[in-house]
Amino acid sequence: MTIPKNIKPTESELEILRVLWEKGNATVREVHETLSAHKDAGYTTTLKLLQIMFEKGLVKRDDSSKTHIYHANVSRENTQQQFVGKMINTLFSGSSTQLVMQALGNNAHSNEELEEIQKLLNDLKKK
Repeated sequence: MTIPKNIKPTESELEILRVLWEKGNATVREVHETLSAHKDAGYTTTLKLLQIMFEKGLVKRDDSSKTHIYHANVSRENTQQQFVGKMINTLFSGSSTQLVMQALGNNAHSNEELEEIQKLLNDLKKK
């Protein structure tokens, strides 16, 4: 479930993927209702985006019934890796350290998040 190198989801497609990653499977209406809760989105726009995403291979569609059901054909983790890798290379000159410093310096973090980060760092040191 990897995004082909020449196909990157747009911002709108990523919003739809987030809905599908959370729900698993969803109809156009379900995706539209979720998006409409925080964004002004037309139903036909959501439908068209899902059709484009299907053609790109970003989603799969079960059309065995009258109502089509969509699910993500790419994983959240692989998509994140692709985008973070590109961001590290283009914005931070290949430096993961600069990315982490920027992320940690500009956002509030809970103690639980900091403990999780510390655990990851400790695990990396052991390798």
